[in-house]
Amino acid sequence: MRGPAEGPVLEARGLETTFRGRGGGTARAVDGVDLALGRSQIVALVGESGCGKTTLARTLLGLERPSRGQVLFDGRILDYASKPLKAYRRQVQLVLQDPTGSLNPRHSVYEAVAEGLRVHKVGGDEEALVARALSQAGLRPPERYFLRRPHELSGGQRQRVVIAGALVLQPEVLVADEPVSSLDASVRGEILALLLSLRQDLGLSVLVVTHDLGLAWNIADRIAVMYLGRIVETGPTEKVLRDPQHPYTQALLSVVPETRRLEQVVLRGEPPDPTRIPAGCRFHPRCPALASGVAAAARIADDCRSTPLAPLPATEEHAAACFLSGLGQGMLSPAVTDS
Repeated sequence: MRGPAEGPVLEARGLETTFRGRGGGTARAVDGVDLALGRSQIVALVGESGCGKTTLARTLLGLERPSRGQVLFDGRILDYASKPLKAYRRQVQLVLQDPTGSLNPRHSVYEAVAEGLRVHKVGGDEEALVARALSQAGLRPPERYFLRRPHELSGGQRQRVVIAGALVLQPEVLVADEPVSSLDASVRGEILALLLSLRQDLGLSVLVVTHDLGLAWNIADRIAVMYLGRIVETGPTEKVLRDPQHPYTQALLSVVPETRRLEQVVLRGEPPDPTRIPAGCRFHPRCPALASGVAAAARIADDCRSTPLAPLPATEEHAAACFLSGLGQGMLSPAVTDS
């Protein structure tokens, strides 16, 4: 059942998800995140491995319960009681990155797609619903695939079966976790085109979780860049990628082939342990703007190291959690290539 026409379909407000770290400390995997997914919109959640984006996605899906903050669906706060949570998970479906691991090798395509209908006890003509979902996922004629097993399909076909398994429940939202990372380059474009067509034809909203800004450039309406549990830059795709304001976004963008005008920026080290989040800007230990002297020249180096930045709100505008943002510093110097 479709929700109100106004407002985001899925929203995080002040979301925090914490875990007990290996050393006994508290790991703030998601740390004060505001994020909004509009109706019929594709938002890319981008960041390195370990930045918290998968934990954020799992929290939005109701697979992890937040330590603080709220998840809202169609303007209503998510209820974690068994019955409403099950109904919510029918409307917000996950598409995993590994189609081979997502599919039971003993089950036929028909059984794989029909499983959700049976779990949620959806009435109607099961065969017709499965056929429609397979057709929507680009497997036509659908009856040709009913009795096939996963090993008889290509990687792209397996991913389409996984997507069909989500579509069969007629959700409002897809959360796609690295949906093309395991596919050959020749197939990646086909799956991205499919997600775009689902947004166009079915009015689906899609949250794409990815480490690849190039993928985001090709598919997303909006981008949210995540680092160490926080959204550090967000806004319309064109604005974020043509005028990135955060040094972390600039570094991620510098390795995208389409941005040949940029010298590659190699970030030093790995993201810090989330049980030991640095003082000040949490990116400052790896920040090329500090290493190159750009921050010192702007007289904000001390702030970078000691003054915390507030979480970014879920704004429609282009915004970045960086002391350099809005100071007219532009892109980092091409000479910043520390390894």
